Amino acid sequence: MATVQEFAERVFRNVEHVIIGKRQAVELVLVALLCRGHVLLEDVPGTGKTVLAKSIARSIGCSFKRIQFTPDLLPSDVTGVSIFNQQSREFEFRQGPVFAQIVLADEINRATPKTQSALLEAMEERQITVDGVTRQLPSPFIVLATQNPIEYEGTFPLPEAQLDRFLLRLHLGYPERLDEIAILKRQRQAHPLDSLQTVAQIDELLELQHTITDVYVDDLVEEYIVGLVTATRHHEDVYLGASARGSLALYRTAQAWAAIRGQEFVTPDDVKKLAGPVLGHRMIVSPAARIRNVTADAVIEEILGAVPVPGARAGRRFDRAGAVLSR
Repeated sequence: MATVQEFAERVFRNVEHVIIGKRQAVELVLVALLCRGHVLLEDVPGTGKTVLAKSIARSIGCSFKRIQFTPDLLPSDVTGVSIFNQQSREFEFRQGPVFAQIVLADEINRATPKTQSALLEAMEERQITVDGVTRQLPSPFIVLATQNPIEYEGTFPLPEAQLDRFLLRLHLGYPERLDEIAILKRQRQAHPLDSLQTVAQIDELLELQHTITDVYVDDLVEEYIVGLVTATRHHEDVYLGASARGSLALYRTAQAWAAIRGQEFVTPDDVKKLAGPVLGHRMIVSPAARIRNVTADAVIEEILGAVPVPGARAGRRFDRAGAVLSR
């Protein structure tokens, strides 16, 4: 998996000219790109969500469109609309901003549910249907959606069906003190995004999207993944646990995470690292637990401590791929 690792390191070094001190967040966005998944960036304004999306798009040479979600935004403003051409006497389809390889859905929870649902078909099937005609979206296609977790006035919470379409949910957070000083110095003359270069090609990304599926996942690790997801469904503080889509997402992202690190196999530590970003938004904490300030992340931490890790049982030995050698 050296090619995946080299690709990821090349893109990260380039993005680091703009986004400082957020390596894990950038790596997780690259994981989503390799898995053909979408990312929900949940954080307060000014933490670099939009800049991160633009930096990733420019580094890989992808087309980029931004949609500013507002309460008066219509579904046709996202997908496009058919307009009658007086000269040809025919209807012509004018593509909406969703026809891009990387789409930034800024403040997605400010749009009405009808407009939010315009993205459902695009995110799941990479296509849209307007006036009975289905049109394919470009490849690769990834939605980076942002929302402010603090301000709820004038917002429409994303339904569970739409949250489940996001492969990962990330929090950027405020930069460290020294990182913030470095940001000030780098933007003294101009924004570094203006001079950011393309360091990877789209064809390279499309090829690597197929490569990550070759990363080996042992049967015991598969059981561990299912065990974690199943535990979310039976936890006393969880009203609704993660679905089978959560298991698939955790499986695929673990493969991509291992490939980025140059591994040929997935370890339980890889699964643990991704459990929070993959499963946190797929769970509904019960009202009684929310009163006690119990969060989805806290539930996942508890589950990670309770579910047995493969290889931790006495009397087992494993080879470098994680397969059992003896009992």
